Amino acid sequence: MRIAIVGCGFVADYYIKTLSLHSQLELMGVMDRDSERSSNFASYHSVPIYNSLEELLADPKVDIVANLTNPHSHYSVSKAALKAGKHVYSEKPLATDFEQAKELVELAEEKGLYISSAPCSLLSETAQTVWKAVRENKVGDIRLVYAEMDDGLIHKMPYQKWASESGVPWPYKDEFEVGCTLEHAGYYLTWFPAFFGPAESVTAFSSCLIPDKQTDVTLDMNAPDFSVACIKFASGVVARLTCSIIAPHDHSLKIIGDDGIICIDDCWYYEDPVYIRKWVNIRRKSVENPFREKYPLVRKTTSTFGYKGAQQMDFCRGIAEMAAAIAEKRPSRLSARYSLHTNEIVLAIQNAWENSSTYKITTTFDPVEPMPWAK
Repeated sequence: MRIAIVGCGFVADYYIKTLSLHSQLELMGVMDRDSERSSNFASYHSVPIYNSLEELLADPKVDIVANLTNPHSHYSVSKAALKAGKHVYSEKPLATDFEQAKELVELAEEKGLYISSAPCSLLSETAQTVWKAVRENKVGDIRLVYAEMDDGLIHKMPYQKWASESGVPWPYKDEFEVGCTLEHAGYYLTWFPAFFGPAESVTAFSSCLIPDKQTDVTLDMNAPDFSVACIKFASGVVARLTCSIIAPHDHSLKIIGDDGIICIDDCWYYEDPVYIRKWVNIRRKSVENPFREKYPLVRKTTSTFGYKGAQQMDFCRGIAEMAAAIAEKRPSRLSARYSLHTNEIVLAIQNAWENSSTYKITTTFDPVEPMPWAK
């Protein structure tokens, strides 16, 4: 399946570095509205370049457009690609406005095209292993989930020196204006509906606790740098998710059942170990066993993905899943309706601010199948 990349920013290096893991994907070229950036990127990675979005979309050889642009450009670029008859894999979120995200999904369905959204970490060995443990009832009926997406005091870190392998600076202005919830909540929120079924409601609180991020440029808007949400799923499971760029780094997950806890340390590592702690009775109390048992990963592949960073994720796995679904004429595991559902949850948290009430989720999706190697 032939793909083209729109957006040669910070994250594009991670896609390029994991592309070789998927021989079925062929890169036709890259494009960025900043011609110097696209030229540098293309030269560094020795890949073809398109001079404009119009040129890229007019290329009949391109099947899938990977939309890696700024989140505020996701809607317009994806819409243009769909209108040109291209399938779309978008970086998160599908859109920063729910009605625009819904429009994209309806446009794709109308034209018989696929559209999916990152992150694709649901397809990781760790997520699929956790899901298998849930399906196999390893800790009994699931009642509660605690998930953390805290990244420390980012504004106190030397973020102005951060750069991708090809030399693209970390887009701190965009990151601070978009906020940590839209940027990072999806790493867990794309797992839970697959595990527990559609979400029914979200009760959230979000706030910008540090308006001055000590940048050398003026921020055009303040986004939440802290959010906490309780999501109730149709199965009855409740998940509490916390996101911040303030609290100490913590990407851990606990899935709490009647008989024990399934836990991991970091969802940003595709082969992060999965552990199970059983409840034990001590002096008439049921407490968490201090010793955790490793639950075997569903498969072992590689511990590195060809790049340095604070994560080890196969960024192209979502595109590869879409390509396989197109070739096999089946729904993608990260389907349009699934992506829309997770987009709605994330926006409900992002937009909660400090006067939130419970938000009723309006979307749903068909059940998601585990990966064949994880059943």
